[in-house]
Amino acid sequence: MTTRAISAAEASEQILASIERMPVERVPLASSLGAVLAETIVARISVPPWRSSSMDGFAVRSTDISALPRTLRVVGEIAAGGTSPVEIAEGEAIKIMTGAPVPAGADTVVRVEDTDAGATSVEIRNHRDARRNVRPLGEDFREGDVLLNAGDRITPAAIGVLASAGVSTVSTFRPPTVSIVASGDELVRIDNFAAVMQGERIVSSNSYSLPALVRDAGGLPHDGGITRDNPSSLRDAINGAMACDLLITSGGVSVGERDFTRSVMRDIGADIKFWRARIRPGGPIVFGIVDGRPWIGLPGNPVSALVTFELFVRPAILKMRGETLLFPVPQLVTLEERVAVSGDLTHYLRVVVTQSDDGPRARLTGTQSSGALTSMLRANALLIVPEGRREYERGEKLRALPLQNSILRSAIFPS
Repeated sequence: MTTRAISAAEASEQILASIERMPVERVPLASSLGAVLAETIVARISVPPWRSSSMDGFAVRSTDISALPRTLRVVGEIAAGGTSPVEIAEGEAIKIMTGAPVPAGADTVVRVEDTDAGATSVEIRNHRDARRNVRPLGEDFREGDVLLNAGDRITPAAIGVLASAGVSTVSTFRPPTVSIVASGDELVRIDNFAAVMQGERIVSSNSYSLPALVRDAGGLPHDGGITRDNPSSLRDAINGAMACDLLITSGGVSVGERDFTRSVMRDIGADIKFWRARIRPGGPIVFGIVDGRPWIGLPGNPVSALVTFELFVRPAILKMRGETLLFPVPQLVTLEERVAVSGDLTHYLRVVVTQSDDGPRARLTGTQSSGALTSMLRANALLIVPEGRREYERGEKLRALPLQNSILRSAIFPS
């Protein structure tokens, strides 16, 4: 076990080195939203499979409408889903609907509003559509094109593309099951709120926010319950939560007299890789392997638990479900106020980042206490204050780590 406090990047590296992808399963396309592909999908057909009209109008030869007005003989009609019965000849037009195949010989679809909409003959009054409104065969994709790669997340648009290509089932990585055990004599569930009102207990917010975060990251949370601060209760709770792919504990990992989580995990055979990281909040974080599955011990303070989840647990779940871009990309922000920290640690401060004419700007959400959960409620980013300097003035720049499923993601730990 690493006994020294390690950097956040080192902690992330050690956790992810022990994380493996979940087994592959085949699922119906309609049920695959949000899953990660375990296969590369190649188109078996071209879409559209024919030259098709992008307008309701008349299919004509562009050479026939060079001088206007021009009256053409209507020799047929093609509806969407129909077939082209003839090859169009000089001086002819075919009435056509959006999506219908364009007949051979035609290179133009004149929109109906530029005609007199005649039934047996049609007068063309505008040639703005010359050589337009004909979608080529394979405009969307062609047979042999790679539609999606292994590791891509399935989005609503991806489902539409795969359906168009005739893909009815897909191979995806199974989502990981994640058991969550909270510990603390002071903790109760919401249904025992009377004890909170009497000033005797507090609600175990981690028992609600951590499962929500697991679900948000694409895992399947399992409630391992709230255990008392004694070795026997903690051991029973952990043993009961071991039917999972990833175990998360909350609380009991620091150095207090009733912090038993690490010792209990050692007793049941956990190989503890490291304990403590040089970060605030969330320094007393622990990682190990127990009975072949990864275990991440988060601090009990609500903000510490949520921050360390974003730094370490979310990337682990993303890797387990087959993703490769595990981290949000930090953005450079200008401080709107003076920032001061204590201790030679990397600090992750809760901030609100807003866009201004001269770029993104960051302001603290207020108190940075690790017990003030509303600071996470208000934040849309974590301001990264690196080791080595404790004060930054208004107008200086630091990097901020976006929260709430940032679109921009990277394979490199943010620092």
